[in-house]
Amino acid sequence: MPKTLTVGVAQARTLSSLPATLSALERITQHAATQGVRFLLFPEAYLGGYPRTCDFGASVGARAPHGRDQFLAYFQSAVDLGDTPAGAGEDWVERRLPVAKGKEYRGDGTREFLERVARETGVFIATGVVERAGGSLYCGLVFVDPKRGVLGKRRKVMPTGSERLVWAQGSPSTLKAVTAEIDGVTLTIGGAICWENYMPLLRQSLYSQNVNLYLAPTADGRDTWLPLMRTVAAEGRTFVLSCNQSVRYNELPEWITDHATEEQKGSHYISRGGSCIVDPLGAVIGEPIWEVSTDDTLDSSVNNDGLVISRIDLEDCDRGRLDLDVAGSYSRNDAFKLTVEGLDLNPPPL
Repeated sequence: MPKTLTVGVAQARTLSSLPATLSALERITQHAATQGVRFLLFPEAYLGGYPRTCDFGASVGARAPHGRDQFLAYFQSAVDLGDTPAGAGEDWVERRLPVAKGKEYRGDGTREFLERVARETGVFIATGVVERAGGSLYCGLVFVDPKRGVLGKRRKVMPTGSERLVWAQGSPSTLKAVTAEIDGVTLTIGGAICWENYMPLLRQSLYSQNVNLYLAPTADGRDTWLPLMRTVAAEGRTFVLSCNQSVRYNELPEWITDHATEEQKGSHYISRGGSCIVDPLGAVIGEPIWEVSTDDTLDSSVNNDGLVISRIDLEDCDRGRLDLDVAGSYSRNDAFKLTVEGLDLNPPPL
């Protein structure tokens, strides 16, 4: 009996405020549910925002005062999930951390909002977040099950390029895969955020956990991204879901555009999207979509609603391992060893 599930990726963009973006996430998830989607991925930094083109007034050896104001605005727009700077792991997931007197929960309510939307729609939600904890920001990916609530959260271990100015490094222990059962189908879910997918050992840490649903939220819309996703899928014999935002320059926050040069200003695309789905043999089963956003199309007559949706058979992952299992029969683990600080690389119990 095939173990099939309808999955999707939402090419949504961050809106003008966190409440507006959360409202859009709820509306998009509700729409996806009407299309039969049971698992939905949103882009990197969707909640909190990806500060594309912003240099935060920084150059080597110098900081401009307006850049500190930009960072303040960015910090205040980020999500507070109630976690600690070091990351409290299972204590955070299981809500064992202390709650302030007079408060119902830790954080700003975003976690509880996501859990409600997942529960009411029956859709497993995975979304990129910019998370504030203490005085630092982390680029993360949170996993929200319709029945069990938040199952876990990734923090990007290696921010790329100028991201390192505003995002701290997450712990490799957050590479832990999570398991879920949807419609009788068992999923082992892992995620690599954007250019973490260019880190071979990080990819291997996910393959070692026998993931059959590999999530790759990104901010990379170049034509080199799809070949990478096909490589990851074929290499790991896993389904790959990847999504990016489609954004014009004039849709960025004012705290970025107020400091734009004349050359930067306008309504041109600074990220065209490219969201896609790939099967375990590397075949593209959800073709990339470009220059369309769910936020612009759900209330219009545009045929493409900014979603990429595929019906997948998770047994295809096992079929693919007939001739390639890079964490098992094809690994030569007698000769090559991988260890990750604070992370058990064994497949999680199902």
